[in-house]
Amino acid sequence: MSRISLLSIVFLAAAVFAAEIKEEENVLVLEKDNFEAALKEHTDILVEFYAPWCGHCKALAPEFAKAATKLKEENSAIKLGKVDATVENELAQKYGVRGYPTLKFFRDGQESEYNGPRQAEGIITWLKKKTGFPAAKFADLEAAKTFIGDREVAVVGFFDSEDSDAAKAFVEAVRAFDDVEFGFVTDKAIADEYKVKGDRVVLFKKFDDLRAEHTADFTKDKIISFVKENSLPLFIEFNQNSAQRIFSGDLKNHLLIFMSKDAENFQRINDSVRELAKGYKNKLLFVFVNIDNEENSRITEFFGLQKEDFPAVRLISLADQLVKYKPDVAELNPEKLKVFIDDYLAGKLKPHLNSQEVPKDWDAQPVKVLVGKNFDEVAFDKKKDVLVEFYAPWCGHCKKLSPIYDELGEKFQSRDDVVIAKMDATANELEHTRIDSFPTIKLYKKGDNQVVEYNGERTLEGLTKFVESGGEFGKAAAEQEGEEDDDLDEDDDEVKEVKKDKKDKVKEEL
Repeated sequence: MSRISLLSIVFLAAAVFAAEIKEEENVLVLEKDNFEAALKEHTDILVEFYAPWCGHCKALAPEFAKAATKLKEENSAIKLGKVDATVENELAQKYGVRGYPTLKFFRDGQESEYNGPRQAEGIITWLKKKTGFPAAKFADLEAAKTFIGDREVAVVGFFDSEDSDAAKAFVEAVRAFDDVEFGFVTDKAIADEYKVKGDRVVLFKKFDDLRAEHTADFTKDKIISFVKENSLPLFIEFNQNSAQRIFSGDLKNHLLIFMSKDAENFQRINDSVRELAKGYKNKLLFVFVNIDNEENSRITEFFGLQKEDFPAVRLISLADQLVKYKPDVAELNPEKLKVFIDDYLAGKLKPHLNSQEVPKDWDAQPVKVLVGKNFDEVAFDKKKDVLVEFYAPWCGHCKKLSPIYDELGEKFQSRDDVVIAKMDATANELEHTRIDSFPTIKLYKKGDNQVVEYNGERTLEGLTKFVESGGEFGKAAAEQEGEEDDDLDEDDDEVKEVKKDKKDKVKEEL
């Protein structure tokens, strides 16, 4: 067989095999049998591991398809693919998929995490930065005007030469951003149109002062700091598009104002807050949450806010863990807000902790109901061993444990020195105890109030022995057996997404 014939057969076989990779809305449908072939065929491919029942996956799907379609229309070699991780278990396990959606970027078969935007334009921008020159080069002045005019924020580097140290530092800085789009100009005619002389980085924006310039000290870090400090509005509205920029930025102190955009005094409040924000630039991010937007209901629930509470103000710190602060009066007066902010920055404020009201019948059942306001009084009673289950209403394991825990309460209800209790840890917070997973079970021991966490089997027998042993049985079992939480099921994937980071609860899980 001639070499030409052999090559023809090889290429024909490759083409036939490639055709077997189906597409849905220009997204490759990947399975165990074609996954490796897809990675070999496409140098750059972004893969979504999803579950059909996952709400976040359903929300991402149209944006993912839109991005794939636009890249195809541009004749880009970049591809997007998807894997049903509930069917392709081996692939999911191989690539460490533990929650949905999980996105992985493969370049020349090498895997990396994708933590970029989840809107089509943002996905495309992220991919282009990773696969080529990270900034747009303009063919002419009209192209530059279109690029700048079409974007809320556009950062353009103007340089005399692409090979200068300043230009190289700019390119390196551009690669650090997933959610801002950049342009690159060496054309003097374009620079003259925008009144730029010499090397300069200009940030164009459709808010506040409309334009900011970085004119000296062209290092990667300085350029990154410049863009971060100037790319967010002084008073930014919280929504799905802005959430990532708000909560993944360097500013960890946020003042949140909850009110209706249709309120009569909204424009006056908006203007006064913007003016106030100028004095706290790079210290505090001012965020507006529109309570009329149904998508913001989860963030209002997280802060325990009801309709009668609006307008409301909360200040949060995201430095180590999420800590909330509440003014004594929900007052939007700029002078009072300034005092509140200054007291926070001076370290004079105590965190605000959510608590439900104490139910009138909190101790009527064998399992007592605790909230933030009665927790310490009950749990730290030195005459009693108090077992507390910290639960979440939506947690599958908590629901499974509920009848067992009720039996446990009945078993000990005649004991004067034992209390079996539970607390909804999503609606109640404690200054001394942080709960990161559900259910969490702790014993508050009589006498010294020592706290022992239960890590044994969630059975009536195991819990009974734990209480009767004063916390020794459950603790010993955990040490000896190294018992871990149950494997994730569908309920647990939702749990994982919620508890993974409480900050995500505030910004709504995209």
